[in-house]
Amino acid sequence: MKSDAEVLRILNKLERQHPGADTELHFENPYQLLVATILSAQATDAGVNQVTPPLFQRYPDARHLARATPADIEPLIHATGFFRQKARSLVGMAQALVEHHHGQVPASMDALTDLPGVGRKTANVVLGHALGVPGLPVDRHVLRVANRIGLARADDPEMVERQLCEHIPKRRWTRASDLLILHGRRICKPKPLCDRCAIRPDCDYARRGGAVPAGRAGAPRRRAVPAGSRPRPPRRK
Repeated sequence: MKSDAEVLRILNKLERQHPGADTELHFENPYQLLVATILSAQATDAGVNQVTPPLFQRYPDARHLARATPADIEPLIHATGFFRQKARSLVGMAQALVEHHHGQVPASMDALTDLPGVGRKTANVVLGHALGVPGLPVDRHVLRVANRIGLARADDPEMVERQLCEHIPKRRWTRASDLLILHGRRICKPKPLCDRCAIRPDCDYARRGGAVPAGRAGAPRRRAVPAGSRPRPPRRK
């Protein structure tokens, strides 16, 4: 694991390489970001940004959305994938906001994760970007990049979140996540562009020549071979 000083040096280098790092979801208030983040599961931010304007025009707040049915929502969000499950989550989330929070998005992790369809990643996105509460969302990019660099040593997102938060000042949690996400999208992809990376001298993955310890996020995994499908050696005549 990196020391606190090493972690801060890495973040500062990422700041210089990605000065505009921020969430790429479009929103004007916490309700809109909560809806957009729920829709972003297994979807691109660009794709979500295409469907949210007509959705927010029809359902501008939680009270309007709470009166909808999933069937009303599904055609509007179909392009984001998993639209039936997401529609149920959105309506359930809005109804819970109206019933328990007067239609407002709460500013605490526990209250947010009690809402249908809201996990820690979604809650951290909303806390950090819309409510001014430090949060460190861990998505697949953060999981991959943090393990490769050596900022974390775990495959579980919550464990990676804890490890990162231990070494990063609280005021920088949200920004650190934005930097790691953008670095994962542009540079440290599943097939990384190490020659373009500002933190290559600090990266455990680069020091190992691209090798990742077995079982770590970002490591190449062997594809499971169904029983009976393995090639048999030729029979001797």
